Amino acid sequence: MTINFLNKNDEQSGLHSGVNPDAKLEQSVSLFPNNADTGSRSEPLRPQFWSRFALSELTHHEWEALCDGCGSCCLIKYIDDDDAEALVEYTDVTCQLMDCATGHCQHYATRQEYVPDCIQLTMENLPNMMWLPSHCAYKRLYKGQKLPSWHLLLTQDAVVTQHEMRAANVGVAGRCVSEIGMSDEEMETRVVNWVNP
Repeated sequence: MTINFLNKNDEQSGLHSGVNPDAKLEQSVSLFPNNADTGSRSEPLRPQFWSRFALSELTHHEWEALCDGCGSCCLIKYIDDDDAEALVEYTDVTCQLMDCATGHCQHYATRQEYVPDCIQLTMENLPNMMWLPSHCAYKRLYKGQKLPSWHLLLTQDAVVTQHEMRAANVGVAGRCVSEIGMSDEEMETRVVNWVNP
């Protein structure tokens, strides 16, 4: 995913820099490889949209830009339907489309063609997905919390974001295994505690 930030220079910075305050600055920040790109390069994001607009008011590209790419939602998990947030157990077993080395979906834009039951996170089903990890931007914003300090939308630096995510113990890259060829019994033995709902 490549994120385009479209910012208008504010009056103060325009006065000090000699730049027209109405001029637009476009900056691309890439966190995901091109094969996971959903075409977000074509539509700029509104400045600080995550704090200025309700989740229901976001454009498709803004919604997609909230994803931090951790891959935790793609892990096989055991969920108690009565209290999904409190009683969810994540395994280190992931969807067949996950590249476990990078932690990225190999066919993100067309994933439902390969895995028809892949859950697509939408504003409508978000309230029923409180099993998402506690660092998830969608869950945090829904609950009135701020983005994690390491989120790409805040750092605007993919390298910094990836480094800080690793430091925060976030992400499946390098520590997951594919579901391909794994029995249900074996999956049940692979519950992990490094994903916090």
